[in-house]
Amino acid sequence: MKTAIIYYSRHHSNTKKLIDAIAAEHEVTAIDAAEVQTADLSGYDLVGFASGIYYSKFHKTVLEFAEKNLPACKDVFFLYTYGAEKKGYTAAITAAVQKHSAKIRGEYGCFGFNTFGPFKLIGGIAKGHPDAQDLRGAVDFFNSL
Repeated sequence: MKTAIIYYSRHHSNTKKLIDAIAAEHEVTAIDAAEVQTADLSGYDLVGFASGIYYSKFHKTVLEFAEKNLPACKDVFFLYTYGAEKKGYTAAITAAVQKHSAKIRGEYGCFGFNTFGPFKLIGGIAKGHPDAQDLRGAVDFFNSL
């Protein structure tokens, strides 16, 4: 299955670590949404969107990429890392892909080391994440697709 994963991963590269773990076992095309704003995704069977969580949603570059570049009726999935566990992180990206009648195959999220804002003062939260178990979870999730 030909797969592209569009991502935004800065600060501690938490989300990129998930993609790298998947890419170590599967052939995937990783597209950094901060560097590439336009891409033809029509030749891919499966399209992933991956991001750290910023203000309870995917980074704006990934959201904009999905709105602008996702062909109609594609199978999609979501990967994300977060500092604090809660629900609803995929609401904005879900809305973006549903505009293109995408079929959402699933999502995988895990903790990621976070030193944003006040967390920097205490040395960050979710230290050591994503860990080996988180990375294996991402690969197992991808295998289930």
